[in-house]
Amino acid sequence: MTDTDSASTPDADLVNALRALSNPMRLQMLRWLREPERHFPTDRAIADPAEVGVCVSHIQEKAGLAQSTVSAYLAELRRAGLVRATRVGKWTHYKRDERRIADLVSELGHAL
Repeated sequence: MTDTDSASTPDADLVNALRALSNPMRLQMLRWLREPERHFPTDRAIADPAEVGVCVSHIQEKAGLAQSTVSAYLAELRRAGLVRATRVGKWTHYKRDERRIADLVSELGHAL
C-alpha cells in the first residue's frame, strides 16, 4: 500500500455508519424516525416525538420484533451517531441526528 492509498482509507466513523445502515431493519427504523408523527402513535406518546424522539416500545411495536432486538438495533444506530437517545422517566426515546446524517452524506460523497 502506498502513502496515497492510506490517505484515502475511509474514516472509521464512516465505515461504522455504513455498517449500521447495512441492516434493512435498522435502515427502516431510521426512515420511520425521519417523520415520527406519520409513523408512530402521537396520541400515546409521553413526549413530543419531533422534539424528544420516539419511545422504544412504539418502535418495537411497529417493527414487530422483540424489544431486545429493537434496543440492540437502536444502540448500533446510536454508536454510529445516526440517532440520539433521551431518557424520559423510565423510557428511552430515539431521534435522528440530522446534522450527523447530513455530514455522513457529504463525507460519503467525498469518499466515493
